[in-house]
Amino acid sequence: MRILCIGDVVGNAGVDALGKKMPELRKRYSPDMVIVNGENAGENSGINGRNANALFALGADVITGGNHSLQNKDMADLYERECGVIRPENLHPNAPGSGVYVYECGKNRCAVINLIGNVFLDLAFESPFLCLDRVLKEIDCKNIVVDIHGEATSEKIALGRYADGRVSAVFGTHTHVPTADECILPKGTAYITDAGMCGPIDSVLGVKTELSTNFMITHLRTGMQIAEGPCKVQGIFVETEDSTGKALSVERFDIR
Repeated sequence: MRILCIGDVVGNAGVDALGKKMPELRKRYSPDMVIVNGENAGENSGINGRNANALFALGADVITGGNHSLQNKDMADLYERECGVIRPENLHPNAPGSGVYVYECGKNRCAVINLIGNVFLDLAFESPFLCLDRVLKEIDCKNIVVDIHGEATSEKIALGRYADGRVSAVFGTHTHVPTADECILPKGTAYITDAGMCGPIDSVLGVKTELSTNFMITHLRTGMQIAEGPCKVQGIFVETEDSTGKALSVERFDIR
């Protein structure tokens, strides 16, 4: 399978940028499926039904989440529909929806698993490592992709190593800054610590610079506004072997 994994989409600017660059990405990689982390697609962080529909319209097949997944109440119904919008699997058992989705693509199938880290986030109710063990016992797919939404690089690297040979790819999200460590691990799993983001270049992780710096200086919140101006679209492309699900290649991209 040929799989595109897109880093955190930030606000309408990120959605629009991805929409404009999706034809270029499709021409370059001819993906069988597109996985997009959309938990920041709303203008005030989080995601709502309108944001999700916009991402599907521009070509997303599966939308993953993170610490803002449950921020908007109207998402509960969407999560329950099993339509390809997922949130971290290791949240509280009462959380709506699921963190696992199996995408059907012709004769191929790919399971997408969404996890959230424990380190510095304090949101997960189950270890992402033990959650992965549990979920893998229930999945019958050769191709499996994991989005680990985490703050700590060490935790994401450890999870990648822990999953090596058992899944096709592990890509990190949440920090919005792409890492230069894309590789195929020894047992055949494609890996990157963070896939980056889709959003304004002149910003702090997509947010207006002055708002972010003012908060860091004063600790007074003045709201969150998405920055304006030229955007970047970042992520990775992974190709797997159909018969085994092992990664054949991984490539990081950064389109501006």
